[in-house]
Amino acid sequence: MSKRYAVILAAGQGTRMKSKLYKVLHPVCGKPMVQHVADQVSNLHINEIVTIIGHGADQVKSQLGEQSSYCLQEEQLGTAHAVMQAKDLLEGKEGVTLVVCGDTPLIKSETMERLFSHHEETKAKATVLTAYTEDPTGYGRIIRNDHGFVEKIVEHKDASDEERKVKEINTGTYCFDNQALFEALNNVSNENVQGEYYLPDVIEILKNAGEIVTAYQTDDFEETLGVNDRVALSQAEKILRKRINTLHMRNGVGIIDPENTYIGTDVKIGSDTIIHPGTILNGQTTIASDCIIGPNTEIKDCQIGEGTVIRQSVAHDSVIGAGVNIGPFAHIRPQSQIDDEVKIGNFVEIKKASFGKGSKASHLSYIGDAEVGSDVNIGCGSITVNYDGKNKFLTKIEDHVFIGCNSNLVAPVTIGKGAYVAAGSTVTEDVPGNALTIARARQVNKENYADKLNQKN
Repeated sequence: MSKRYAVILAAGQGTRMKSKLYKVLHPVCGKPMVQHVADQVSNLHINEIVTIIGHGADQVKSQLGEQSSYCLQEEQLGTAHAVMQAKDLLEGKEGVTLVVCGDTPLIKSETMERLFSHHEETKAKATVLTAYTEDPTGYGRIIRNDHGFVEKIVEHKDASDEERKVKEINTGTYCFDNQALFEALNNVSNENVQGEYYLPDVIEILKNAGEIVTAYQTDDFEETLGVNDRVALSQAEKILRKRINTLHMRNGVGIIDPENTYIGTDVKIGSDTIIHPGTILNGQTTIASDCIIGPNTEIKDCQIGEGTVIRQSVAHDSVIGAGVNIGPFAHIRPQSQIDDEVKIGNFVEIKKASFGKGSKASHLSYIGDAEVGSDVNIGCGSITVNYDGKNKFLTKIEDHVFIGCNSNLVAPVTIGKGAYVAAGSTVTEDVPGNALTIARARQVNKENYADKLNQKN
């Protein structure tokens, strides 16, 4: 197999997005468009990926990291000019170069692999990825000769009435013989209305030189969608979401309402898990089998064990065990570790805390910067007082502790194994194991005092 290279075009500003955010960084299903493209390209056997960057260059480099090399296109003068920026890295090398746009988040690695294969099998110098559409208005048309090779690519505005009837269109993705590509780029002219250097002109140059130019037509027009504005962005989101949800359902995941379920590309879900409407799953989230998630639940970068139920809640960057019951209306904040069979009930917030097996915080509690042992019961309205205005401190609650309702545990403090904290206590000192601590003022009843108060009124 010849060496393979890829050039990702990601230098345009994207003014039609009407956004401060650089176009290719706009997310589709939770991941920036250019990251989708780079990930799909990375699934191929590519020797080097070169991303052409311009506006927002540092942000794109930060996003893709070492996944790619980079070349800066300081002035955007067309697609051919963009590819020319990779000259120092690629010119003269033997092999095949894939050119793909960074604003085509739906393109699949399988399609690009078939494009490579078709290019190599036909011994072409250039191969265009094409698609069929019933409404080709605005797209460049692929005009083939009698042998099925590409005769030319005609832009819509330049096409004759007969050529406009052609429904095979140029997607803007190509394979080139690398050496032929850079030789042809030197001859591309900018003598056009926009004064720019266009990559399709390379096709014409190679054709006029008697080289073979072929086309490979994908059977999925939707994957070639280029995103230039917010409308196309929403279309891409909808198409990719359907693709992701369909894959999960075919793998045994129950999705009650796919049109109202939002799952990122990197999320993994086990079979027989049920996802209810309004659920958003993003990042590196892994959900085991037999779980119930949602409705109206947001989970990002979490690992969730088998048989866990999370309803109407938010969980980020945490590890949640098997047989856990969370919600409704709970908030699991980052760096929390929740062991098996834990219950985190309604209006409970957990932050940077660990919960041992079988422990419960059933309602209306805040547990932050804490180590909670196993079989602990935290009563309604209890909190760890972890912040003194400058620093955060740790609360330790050992195994089999019972925390009475409406208790304040003022950190740093340790509640020993098997201890009881009386309801309404504000605990400021360590509690020994098996002790009962009562940290509240003694109750005083003043009989008939209400009558005196009423007399004053």
